[in-house]
Amino acid sequence: MTGIWLLLPILFPLAGGIGVLGIHSSRIRRMVIFTLLAVQLALVFGIGGQAEGPVTVLSLAGGVRLVLQADALGRLFAGLICAVWLAVAVFAFEYMNHEGHRERFFGFYLMTLGAMMGVCFAGNLVTLYLFYEIMTLLSVPLVLHIGTRKAFEAAYRYLGFSVAGAALGLLGLFVLQGYCTTDLFTPGGVLDALRAGEDRELLLGVFLVMAIGFGCKAGMFPLHAWLPIAHPVAPAPASAVLSGLITKMGVLALIRVVYYLFGWSFLDGTWAQRTVLVLALITVFMGSSLALREDTLKKRLAYSTVSQVSYVIFGLMLFHPLALEGALLQAVFHAIGKNALFMATGAIIYQTHLTQVSQLRGVGGAYSITMWCFALASLSLVGIPPTGGFVSKWFLAEGALAADGGPMAFWGVGVLMVSALLTAGYLLPIVVRAFFPGKGFDHKAVIRQQNTWLMWITLCLLTGAVVVLGMFPGVLEPALQGIVGPMFPG
Repeated sequence: MTGIWLLLPILFPLAGGIGVLGIHSSRIRRMVIFTLLAVQLALVFGIGGQAEGPVTVLSLAGGVRLVLQADALGRLFAGLICAVWLAVAVFAFEYMNHEGHRERFFGFYLMTLGAMMGVCFAGNLVTLYLFYEIMTLLSVPLVLHIGTRKAFEAAYRYLGFSVAGAALGLLGLFVLQGYCTTDLFTPGGVLDALRAGEDRELLLGVFLVMAIGFGCKAGMFPLHAWLPIAHPVAPAPASAVLSGLITKMGVLALIRVVYYLFGWSFLDGTWAQRTVLVLALITVFMGSSLALREDTLKKRLAYSTVSQVSYVIFGLMLFHPLALEGALLQAVFHAIGKNALFMATGAIIYQTHLTQVSQLRGVGGAYSITMWCFALASLSLVGIPPTGGFVSKWFLAEGALAADGGPMAFWGVGVLMVSALLTAGYLLPIVVRAFFPGKGFDHKAVIRQQNTWLMWITLCLLTGAVVVLGMFPGVLEPALQGIVGPMFPG
């Protein structure tokens, strides 16, 4: 594979985003954005058919280099991101009509996608860190888009937490240079066994620091506080990709650190592994509990993300093939389901201007398609068949019980079950009150504003994907085995 094929998915949306900043015609802008994202999707899936191998795109002083590599893990995340990014963009064509500054929003929306492709296809930690920081900087304008004081405060909080978390990852980069046999991400890890054994406790401490740092973007306790602040003020399409996709970049970085740098066998059974597992379970329970008490709908969904993404961290830290497969499935199905939820929420806000859970009584009668999509995506987050969320949580539970984790595994399954009940408690009553408002409800009080087909079709497509992939999860099996197999040979 030549370097140009790996650079194209990164440079193409970056250049396209810059170009969109200068397009003021709504019709032309829509055509350009749709074409750009469709070509981007084709590029990413086309890379899947190319030969794998690292490509050095730039060499710096001291042996530092920027390397791109399209391995199975990077292709899975890149394909997921590009497909959902296109769907949310089409939804945003109509939604952003009442937000203003649309060329600015879509410009940074496209450029953020380019940076995320760099994270997905990073071949070493230096490259990952570079694009990780670029992604943060380019996504800040999505948070502060509406320009209010709260939006700027949320953007500052998001930027501060993200930079601090990435700095912890950078600390690990400096320390690990003296202990790795290569700078390339390699399945199974790259630590020199002799040197790492001599400073085992130091390296375990470094791992914990890196896990907490990259866990910030994934919303893991204790660096989770940016999520419920940033989401309510951002436009719904921005909230969707922040919650459903950008958080997965923290997950991807953590997978790289665990399975491609340290190696799971080095961490297995250590206090560092147990600490991250405990932090993940605290986050799962805490996020669900806080969501249950929150009345602002978008903030409730943000707390839900805090909980749901830590399911992924819990699974990948169990160091068992079933658990890792469950974690990857949870990442995929949460990304699709949470984007559908935020799009449904955005459609409700667009139609009714209602933002509080307590205000949504009876909206199902006026906006049945939107609320049915909300209901099905909610069932996936709870983990009810035949949705994808049931499949991923089943694999996580099986992996936890199969892993030699002792009491921690049983505690983990217990927390996941309690969290599922809490998730049902903060999502399903919204659906019930929307469709069954009770006697004496005045349906004329609900504002009736019709959705456009652009909002309907993309919302229905993502919701349908959650159900169809939940019924036929084997479609994802080859991609998952390409990732899990090299980690656990034999």
